[in-house]
Amino acid sequence: MSKLNPSENSKDNSGYENFDDCSIYKINENQSIIQSVDFFTPIVDDPYTFGSISAANSISDIYAMGGKPLFALNIVAFPSDELPLDVLTEILRGGLDKCKEANINILGGHSIKDKTPKYGLAVTGLIDTSSIIRNNTPKESDVILLTKPLGSGILTTAIKQELASKITVQNVIELMSTLNHDLSETNININACTDITGYGLLGHLSEMTQNSNLSANIYFNKVPFIDEVIKFAKDGIIPGGSKKNLDFYSKNVLFDSSIEIHKQLMIADAQTSGGLLMSVSKSDANNLIKILNKNSKYETVKIGYFSDKKERNIIINNE
Repeated sequence: MSKLNPSENSKDNSGYENFDDCSIYKINENQSIIQSVDFFTPIVDDPYTFGSISAANSISDIYAMGGKPLFALNIVAFPSDELPLDVLTEILRGGLDKCKEANINILGGHSIKDKTPKYGLAVTGLIDTSSIIRNNTPKESDVILLTKPLGSGILTTAIKQELASKITVQNVIELMSTLNHDLSETNININACTDITGYGLLGHLSEMTQNSNLSANIYFNKVPFIDEVIKFAKDGIIPGGSKKNLDFYSKNVLFDSSIEIHKQLMIADAQTSGGLLMSVSKSDANNLIKILNKNSKYETVKIGYFSDKKERNIIINNE
């Protein structure tokens, strides 16, 4: 899309060249519609769980821009000649229940026959135009916050190879099924935000710094990971997408010389339904953490800060 030239529209307030999490369409002086679409192939065996994870992942983009989700549409590809329709029903039930948890309805959708099952949502939300949170507008000295631990890519790879313990399987499924925070209810100014998905922490930090004169400084030892991630990373249980992330984004990254390759891959790990990555002023960071950690399954933590531009866009310190 970045190589195409769409027609200009004064109500269109988004640009895919900036990798915004949602499209934005201004409907009046104060409000805008935001919309996002996402779907993927199963990453777990249980159909209901797959539907739940995919729905949580799809809704996340609305939250990342500070919006309120309104409704969703199903997107389905299913091998109806090879799998019973009861499997599809359970996928859809998982998605519907997750949408109910987010207080939205699924109003319809579209399906096609395909050899490989795929499921996701097109989600529509509403936002105050003045409150839109972009993903590339951090400010110098901002604190970098992360709302969920990393490692779902490595662990789902371990699960596929039947290497993960039952508790680890439960932990990663719960993580991916958990909805992200509704930032529209925090009443705190967030300078930049995105959700961590397939590009991993490195990729989404690259988006945040691409049009700025800033560098993201990350403390590796403050980045949270799900239990057993480091064990599997050391054993080389790494998904192809995570390896590609490190290869692609490493030119923008300065790793401390003591950070081993398996730790670099952990930072680059491709996530599914990952947490929110936020840039917040020092004065607001603790208040926001307190709000987000109230009644939350996962602790929002400080993992670094933005500084004036250094030799690379991203600096990973071994602290």
